[in-house]
Amino acid sequence: VQLQASGGGQVQAGGSLRLSCAASGFTMDYYNMAWFRQAPGKEREGVSCISKSDSNLDYADSVKDRFTIARDSARNTVYLHMNNLKPEDTAVYYCAPVWACDGYYQVVFSGGQGTLVTVSS
Repeated sequence: VQLQASGGGQVQAGGSLRLSCAASGFTMDYYNMAWFRQAPGKEREGVSCISKSDSNLDYADSVKDRFTIARDSARNTVYLHMNNLKPEDTAVYYCAPVWACDGYYQVVFSGGQGTLVTVSS
């Protein structure tokens, strides 16, 4: 089982990025999928979640109206579109399947490395 996040980089405040998380070894469609981030010296934060049926999209208040989560079943990939980026969005981002898109985002299993997003002011 592997989850490979990509698409991070350095961007100025107000810019945009699209992160991808490709899964191997399991089918994402069977799971609720969430994006997390962890900034240096801070605890992990659940950013966004998409339910198995894609009917429920959940966002942390800090990213609401700026980030959009989406799933491509054919590619077994989940995306995070990030607009109007702020310096406080700087973190390593990664994805994982979770038991529920309930704000707590309890991880079912994890695997793979994240991708670094750096936002400069």
